[in-house]
Amino acid sequence: MSAASLRARYLGDAVTTASPQQVLVMLYDRLALDLERARLALTEGRRADAELQLRHAQDIVFELLGSLRVDAWEGGPRLAALYNWLLAEITQASLKQDRNRVASCLQVVEPLRDAWRQAAASLAATA
Repeated sequence: MSAASLRARYLGDAVTTASPQQVLVMLYDRLALDLERARLALTEGRRADAELQLRHAQDIVFELLGSLRVDAWEGGPRLAALYNWLLAEITQASLKQDRNRVASCLQVVEPLRDAWRQAAASLAATA
């Protein structure tokens, strides 16, 4: 088995055995990574790489939006609106090759990621 296939299997196992909270944090981690990579690619003039990263970031936001139970808590509608804003900004960033829009998205995603990570750790500590 090659190193790449072993890594893929390990990552697949990590996701399938993770708690829902851990999966959410993993999604946010990858979303932030995709946005950072896209920002760097745009800075360096690598448009195709930026497009690939932004497309993957959109896929993640669609997944987050699709799995959000808006009526489960009072912040649900605001989080859904934020996800929709992210989708619009990522789309515009991709169309206009605008690294400032990508940076704005990253400034929103990173604190959310940190908050979800903290919430997941707190929940794990009480379990």
